[in-house]
Amino acid sequence: MPIDAAKAVAAEPRSAEIGWGHKDVQLYHLGLGAGTPATDPDELRYTLESRLHVLPSFATVAGAGMGVVGGLSAPGIDINLAAVLHGGQSITLHRPIPVQGRAVTTSRVAAVHDKGKAAVLILRSEAADDEGPLWTSDAQIYVRGEGGWGGDRGPSERLELPEREPDRIVERPIREDQALLYRLSGDWNPLHADPEFAKLAGFDRPILHGLCTYGMTLKAVVDTVLGGDVARVRSYRTRFAGVVFPGETLRVRMWAGEGRVQAAVTVVERDDAPVLADTLVTLAEHS
Repeated sequence: MPIDAAKAVAAEPRSAEIGWGHKDVQLYHLGLGAGTPATDPDELRYTLESRLHVLPSFATVAGAGMGVVGGLSAPGIDINLAAVLHGGQSITLHRPIPVQGRAVTTSRVAAVHDKGKAAVLILRSEAADDEGPLWTSDAQIYVRGEGGWGGDRGPSERLELPEREPDRIVERPIREDQALLYRLSGDWNPLHADPEFAKLAGFDRPILHGLCTYGMTLKAVVDTVLGGDVARVRSYRTRFAGVVFPGETLRVRMWAGEGRVQAAVTVVERDDAPVLADTLVTLAEHS
């Protein structure tokens, strides 16, 4: 079998040094659509170095390290990349990410689940600097056609939405060039830029990165529910439920609860087709 679950999980973690500065943070924020209006004080927190804070989802691109690709080359993993889907993403923040920093990331295959017709790899990356842990990031990777060996199915993390109207609903337009800008933060997959490659993958045009939608959604929650306080975010997880095309509009519905915010993200132009599901932001106490 191309996936040897025991060998993959038992493999030694891989470590790498990463670094980032204010330009990396600003570029990432601009790739999420920050800076509109350009002189809005709330947007300047994402774009002006003298006021800059770091959206926690920056952890997925910090150091331009593609942990998912690295994880797929781990011992015990021998798969066709065409069968791979990024099924979900979670991050846990141990403290706010600094505007400029250096860290050591340690990556490993934390688990392999048998879903019958597919395998699910949990690729875990942990980052720490001289002051201690910064974040833990888990990518859930679905590999079609690789299940059925009788392994553990793993947890089911479906999250029911509250049976009431959302507390907030915002719409976020996606610029035609947004995928081209976002990919400068490190994800060079031609699926997001090359029309011919996109057609080979079954799409009539390039699609937006799922992690871009992931970051845009967290920004919407921070800006509308948390008063712009990125330090309130303790963890953030989602399941990728559909694609988005540049030029479309995201509709983000938010339900605020005790210590948490749930969200559901759809595409306005396609009758609210789902994009992100099982989306949850857990919060730290007010400082």
